[in-house]
Amino acid sequence: MTSTVPAPLTRTADGSALQAVLLDMDGTLVDTEGFWWDVEVEVFAGLGHTLDDSWRHVVVGGPMTRSAGFLIEATGADITLPELTVLLNQGFEDRIGRSLPLMPGAIRLLAELFAHRIPTALVSASHRRIIDRVLDSLGRRHFALTVAGDEVPRTKPHPDPYLFAAAGLGADPARCAVVEDTATGVAAAEAAGCQVVAVPSVAPILPAPGRTVVGSLEDVDLRFLRGLIALR
Repeated sequence: MTSTVPAPLTRTADGSALQAVLLDMDGTLVDTEGFWWDVEVEVFAGLGHTLDDSWRHVVVGGPMTRSAGFLIEATGADITLPELTVLLNQGFEDRIGRSLPLMPGAIRLLAELFAHRIPTALVSASHRRIIDRVLDSLGRRHFALTVAGDEVPRTKPHPDPYLFAAAGLGADPARCAVVEDTATGVAAAEAAGCQVVAVPSVAPILPAPGRTVVGSLEDVDLRFLRGLIALR
């Protein structure tokens, strides 16, 4: 594994304080959820299959093994999961090499967390090769730790990635704020016991106990995140 895992940080003396912020990548910090679907459509077109647009909501936000496996089964395409994974990753890398739009408010939020020395982690279901490319645009200095989907035994919707990130930052998951854009990511963060801010990208997400839904990262700042933890 090549995830960046620092020595555990000292927890704040105030048990009610925000200890860390954990952020998803695709659809949360970078506007790329649509990129993945476009690449999947292109790859399967090359294999002689047309994807049903309704499947987009099935594959969004999950690990590539689940999404790719679903599409192979749904289409009956003559390709193995490892072969398809290579094609999808390569297609996505080519796409972000041409353009990588950031979500409104992403850099402003990351800069604020960095300036106030808030331990911050990037937690994504994307593979390490993809994360490393995106970090060049987001700024590696903004993250004390990064967790990729191919570096944990079980990725989202399981809690493992967020539990791993919290442990690596020396934080109590209950004192971590997670920012996510999909139901799959929200489920992972909630299962880990974190306070969740949902910024829906492709599909709607409803408010729930321990979950706050906002329209944009422009609505999220450090004061907002600290307030959510203080309410627990």
